[in-house]
Amino acid sequence: MTNFIPIFPLGVVIFPGESLNLHIFEPRYKQLITDSFADQKPFGIPVVINNTPAELGTLIEITEITTIYDDGKMDIKSKGIKVFRILEIIREIPNKLYSGAIVNYPENLEDAVPAIMQKILVGIRELHRMLDITKDFKKPDDELCSYDVAHHAVLSLEQESELLGLMTELQRLEYLKRHLARVLPMVAEMQTLKDRIKLNGHFRNLRGFDQ
Repeated sequence: MTNFIPIFPLGVVIFPGESLNLHIFEPRYKQLITDSFADQKPFGIPVVINNTPAELGTLIEITEITTIYDDGKMDIKSKGIKVFRILEIIREIPNKLYSGAIVNYPENLEDAVPAIMQKILVGIRELHRMLDITKDFKKPDDELCSYDVAHHAVLSLEQESELLGLMTELQRLEYLKRHLARVLPMVAEMQTLKDRIKLNGHFRNLRGFDQ
């Protein structure tokens, strides 16, 4: 299917199923949100990388406008629906401040692969342990998919955009698995260096070498 959607480019990747709270303050996006909410139609967030909107983005539905301020600014709750691909950006729309795009929606296979997901969860939790952070996935392990855990895997914006462009769950899980295989040893080495630095200058119990 091909259709037109208003777009709200942002320097962030939103995954399908992800909840997103936004504070809207620019006049063009206040108009976009007002129009989308009134018409009960979604809008698109293409990720911006190096000041350029990427080809891919996520269709967003507004679930609630929580606050409208006296100056027209607003706080909204929204949720990612599905991935779109931009075919053409429409920079000027009659009587509108915002831009839009002609998009289509690539087929996206989301079949679960529990064995790989379990390995990824083990890797992410180990990564969080080494970084001394705590994250809640907000779902039981057996209900999680790649989109649910991607933001927890310490990916760069470019890597998250690459993940968004993978159109099968198996591809996405393999991507995350390879990423964790690279990152975990690096973080472990950093932790070892930190421990060495902490020891430097302090009394240490060193055992001699026994021949």
